[in-house]
Amino acid sequence: MPRRPRDANPSIAADASQKRQAARIAGLLLPWYDRHHRSLPWRANPGQPKTDPYRVWLSEIMLQQTTVATVGPYFARFLARWPALTALADAPQEDVLAEWAGLGYYARARNLHACARVLRDQHGGRFPDTVEALLELPGIGAYTAAAIAAIAFDRPAAVMDGNVERVLARLFAVREPLPAAKPILRVLAKAATPTERPGDYAQAMMDLGATVCSPGEPDCLLCPLNSLCAARKLGIAASLPAKAPKPERPRRHTLAFLLLRPDGAMLFRRRPEKGLLGGMLEVPSAPWRDTPWQLDEALAHAPLDRITWQERPASAEHVFTHFALSIRAVEARIDARQAAKLDGNWLPPGEAAVPTAIKKMLRLRSL
Repeated sequence: MPRRPRDANPSIAADASQKRQAARIAGLLLPWYDRHHRSLPWRANPGQPKTDPYRVWLSEIMLQQTTVATVGPYFARFLARWPALTALADAPQEDVLAEWAGLGYYARARNLHACARVLRDQHGGRFPDTVEALLELPGIGAYTAAAIAAIAFDRPAAVMDGNVERVLARLFAVREPLPAAKPILRVLAKAATPTERPGDYAQAMMDLGATVCSPGEPDCLLCPLNSLCAARKLGIAASLPAKAPKPERPRRHTLAFLLLRPDGAMLFRRRPEKGLLGGMLEVPSAPWRDTPWQLDEALAHAPLDRITWQERPASAEHVFTHFALSIRAVEARIDARQAAKLDGNWLPPGEAAVPTAIKKMLRLRSL
């Protein structure tokens, strides 16, 4: 019986086809990246030694749900204060949280600090270089592990952030709406990742999505992959990736208690370590609930009773990922004797390192 040709095995033929497609994508994308890459403070330019994994990790944690423009100053301050992993690990957590204030998603900062300590204590202050080992560290998920492995260690790990999702959805005309399309896109990302220069390839895909294959109308004429793009050929690039309708964001309500001493210091307290804004400073407030507070019922949660609270006429709103918070505030001034009876931190309002939601509460105080 004649031997079956090698390509007659469908799985081998499919594998060979994927490799050819990956080679075509990388062959067009990497020369474009060499000429048009973004210069970022946490990135090594093409041809330079690979980026310090500490910088890759720090930037990737900061960039989650945050823009490059916002992260830049935070990244610079972190590096100036903690230039190496061990310095960050040795820092008090409250200092790390204070430096993080304004970036949001404070669990990231707590996990950042915890991860630094695990690396210091269990890994000799060095990052492991495989996705599997990186996934064992606090706060490092599939995307971050792949990014560190690829960018810092040139491992052929499939990196997929929002920009890469958009490029792949258009390149392969994936019409399934997000987030249901993510498993499909992950398979495509893995198949398209080359073994040569995988770190540069990962960053090239991110740059392409951020600067050319952008949301809304992509600039297809400038895209190095336009000859391969299925969505462009079908005339549907601007409509991809499709997204499932978002449910209406629920609303919660609170009333903040702005309590001041004669010297202008305000009472702050620290939130529980676990949960939203964990470990951060806040002003005392009524619990965040689904219905608005009436002043008389909210006073049960005031830090001090038998004083006169003045309701502030303005209100504020802060939008979290899963809900919007409506904020009202009342204000009172007390003498030093009364203040001495209260537990908490007395700080000038303008000097307190607090998250954005609490800053909005502070802006409601009288001048």
